[in-house]
Amino acid sequence: MRSGSFRYGYHSSRRSRPAVNNDLSLHAQFAKVWDNLPGWGQLAAVNHTSISRRFMLTGTVFFIIGGVLAMLIRSQLALPEQELISPALYAQLFTMHGTVMMFLFAIPILEGAAMYLIPKMIGTRDLVFPRLSALGYYCYLFGGIIIMTSLFLGIAPDSGWFMYTPLSSAEFSAGPGSDFWLLGITFVEISAVSAGVELTVSILRTRAPGMSLSKMPIFCWYILAMALMIVFGFPPLILASILLELERAAGMPFFDPAAGGDPILWQHLFWLFGHPEVYIIFLPAAGIVSTIIPVFAGRPLVGYRWIVLAIITMGFVSFGLWVHHMFTVGIPQLAQAFFSIASMLVAIPTAIQVFAWIATLWTGRVRFELPMLWMFGFLFIFVCGGLTGVMLALVPFDWQVHDTHFVVAHFHYVLIGGMLFPLIGGLYYWLPHLSGRMPTMHMGKWAFWLIFIGFNATFLMMHLTGLLGMPRRVVTYEAGLGWDWLNMLSTFGSFIMASGFGMLMLDVILHFRYGQKARFNPWQADTLEWATGTPPTSYNFLSLPTVKTRHPLWDKPDLRSTISDGAHGLKRIGHGRRELYGTDAVTGKLIEVIHIPTHSWLPLVTALFLAALCISLLSRAYLVALAITVIAAICVFRWAWVNGAHKEMAPLTADEEQRDEPKLHSRTMNGPGLWGMVVTLLSDGSLYLSLLFGWLYLWTVAPGGKVPDVSAVSITAMTISGVTLTVAVLLYHRVIKMLRSGAASKLPAQFAGVFVFGALHLATLIYVTITSKLAVTDNAHDAALFVMLMFLLFHSSIAVVASGLQIFRAKKGYISQALPYEPAVLHPFWLFTLGIFWVSFACFLIMPLVW
Repeated sequence: MRSGSFRYGYHSSRRSRPAVNNDLSLHAQFAKVWDNLPGWGQLAAVNHTSISRRFMLTGTVFFIIGGVLAMLIRSQLALPEQELISPALYAQLFTMHGTVMMFLFAIPILEGAAMYLIPKMIGTRDLVFPRLSALGYYCYLFGGIIIMTSLFLGIAPDSGWFMYTPLSSAEFSAGPGSDFWLLGITFVEISAVSAGVELTVSILRTRAPGMSLSKMPIFCWYILAMALMIVFGFPPLILASILLELERAAGMPFFDPAAGGDPILWQHLFWLFGHPEVYIIFLPAAGIVSTIIPVFAGRPLVGYRWIVLAIITMGFVSFGLWVHHMFTVGIPQLAQAFFSIASMLVAIPTAIQVFAWIATLWTGRVRFELPMLWMFGFLFIFVCGGLTGVMLALVPFDWQVHDTHFVVAHFHYVLIGGMLFPLIGGLYYWLPHLSGRMPTMHMGKWAFWLIFIGFNATFLMMHLTGLLGMPRRVVTYEAGLGWDWLNMLSTFGSFIMASGFGMLMLDVILHFRYGQKARFNPWQADTLEWATGTPPTSYNFLSLPTVKTRHPLWDKPDLRSTISDGAHGLKRIGHGRRELYGTDAVTGKLIEVIHIPTHSWLPLVTALFLAALCISLLSRAYLVALAITVIAAICVFRWAWVNGAHKEMAPLTADEEQRDEPKLHSRTMNGPGLWGMVVTLLSDGSLYLSLLFGWLYLWTVAPGGKVPDVSAVSITAMTISGVTLTVAVLLYHRVIKMLRSGAASKLPAQFAGVFVFGALHLATLIYVTITSKLAVTDNAHDAALFVMLMFLLFHSSIAVVASGLQIFRAKKGYISQALPYEPAVLHPFWLFTLGIFWVSFACFLIMPLVW
């Protein structure tokens, strides 16, 4: 369809303001089910709108802290030979600035924005695992507090936000600073992975009926790619943090060359996470750009399919670029050539998006509203950052500037230009949705120009200081090197930029008080989030529409009123459940009704115990840590007990067959829990492959790596353990086949058989671990074997305990032929546990003996 027809839809939408539904009793019934508890009960909230706002507000607080740290750094570097900050404190400020901006601001605030927008854009009422969202937020909050506490106590890490070994190892960082970082970051990373799982399954399985993948808003494609990249990209850093903490706390020498370890392994694991993270940050911001530009151009986005292809390509390619950050560590020239070419190739999908944005603006009728200022600022700065990125992809040039301020400048051009400018543009674009009020143009323009001018004055100069040889991470420098006036100008620009951010925050604060009331869909957008209330209700949509177009509000301007009038599906609320539509992942065909949990204190309580576990580990109180681990596990299994087909969720009723809606998901074997389990296991598999990669690296590449001639682990006992595990999995698979065929009987006895063989496997594996002769503190090989055994024990324990609980759940009627949902969810976990056992057996135990 040509752009003119969409402009016609835009004008007609402007003329007809839909009436608001007056059936207050139905809205009141929905509010009773979906609203948060009052007072302190807000802490038990699981609604995606509430949780996402907390993510964004907390991320903003961390951004302010990180900004203050940056200003202190720039003040120290303003003049040569300054002594405003001691070298030790400067190292802490430098480390914490990068840590806060990368881990506590960029990823969480983008996840928060995605959590807020995705359900509204895809036409549903909430994310599919709301309690997981709440747990993720509290893990993020408590992890951030743990990290920041180290700074306020004056014991923050000082090895850089990338924590390179051996600088971060116990020999050179003897205090607890590195431990605060490692445990806190692991806590935050768990939050990020949980959000990745949540967003992936929600996008794939809860879109409005009729919304196939090809009709999905482009922003959702960006978030889907981001979420999957988090699922695969964050586990390597989680593993690296665990290994380094084990080295610091227990003496396991993973990064000690004298014992067969290698500090370069840390760099590999860190950048296996670190380079994809750049694109994890960029993709949601680019999604904001792809959403806003068509709205203010008054026409559909040019090249929708090409952009989708570019998003997928960028996601895949980004995982093959991690050595781009390691050109100076002495890797082979062939590897340097490969990663150099790959680093340049990633510019192709990026360019596709840039040209599509330009074409959309060129062929549209652009309205220069406030959000568009930030879009143009983004295009200018990001293209400049991309050009310097191509320069750094050239190995000879990278050798010259690798550890200089040139890299700092490039990094900020890409991340601030590529993420922060679109994020602020998106803030102004969706402010009417959040508050029901319009942003003010006057203060918004001042904020933009101060930030834009200050940013370029700050970081453009750093390119020059870098080319003149100024190293990164220096606390001061001598006069007369040609850096003096450039550093002064950078510092001056940073204060201009800071004043712009101050004005921006003042503008947003005043907006909620004095902003002009916004009319329905004030920007005349095409996506479904503008069909909710502004601000939205807790349930988003009173009735769930069928959507068969990429531009629902342009094609059906009265959609908001029909939704609010209850003219669409799933408008019953008398049952008291929170319900969503479940649709096919590809076609968007309606297949089930998903009932999701309501508010709960369990996420907060679980996160509190996990935080207490981190604190006890920091205090080296290991017995206390063990006790807290048991309590936290009890909380998790209690959480699992009241989920699924528990009577509090969705008990079987006599009139189920008379429903005019599809079956509830707990009556099927393909519900969201199965999808959530599979996506979680993809992340778990990434963690396992990172461990396998690390072990193979230490064996084959590390300078002192070697494998003992005789295995310290009993091959015979491991074989027995594997056989009993295989029998348990075959028995469980038999239960699944019976449920699928409709012939399930005596389920408690069936689960008891699985439990018995699983327990035999677990007991044998514990015996193998206890009786092994692993010298975990003497060589890295044995330490890696020990971590592998702990990994297997962890998964086997969960599988066995979960199957034991299913015995009792089957007796209580929570699992039956009519309620086959939960065994289908646990089935992939058993298969994964079996797979990693035999892969570990072959790779860790057999391969070294026959190689």
